[in-house]
Amino acid sequence: MPDPNPSGSQSDHVASVLVAVLPVLNRVLERRVAQDFPYPTLPEGQLTLLRLVEECAGVTVRDAADALLMKSNNVSALVSQLTELGLLERRRDAVDKRVAHLHPTALAAERLAEARGLKEAHMARLLETLTDGEQDALGSACGALLALTRRSSSAD
Repeated sequence: MPDPNPSGSQSDHVASVLVAVLPVLNRVLERRVAQDFPYPTLPEGQLTLLRLVEECAGVTVRDAADALLMKSNNVSALVSQLTELGLLERRRDAVDKRVAHLHPTALAAERLAEARGLKEAHMARLLETLTDGEQDALGSACGALLALTRRSSSAD
């Protein structure tokens, strides 16, 4: 009997390819950025927290811990380290002084933007190695990837 959902096997194939290639592409880009970035590279935990705080300025330590699947005390330690580096600031909640909201500093925003620019430049160079057809296919897939990202974020 034919599969009533023939796209299921296509979905499985696409899922398999994405799971395999996205981490590899990310590693390649991270490695290249690390070579070109003129500042010391942050440990992965610090960088992950800093990116989250950039995306969700004002997040609390507890909410950051939940989002990163970490313990609050571990996130608090990362916050202290990033604060000492001048990359993160804590702002006390106006109502509950025990709660701190996390914000990236101007220095953090500048460095994250610089790293993102390096990553985009490296990706652009990689894309130039593809055929026009391959570039068009990836360009067409960008909308779907953005939709997938939005859906995965809302599923949390």
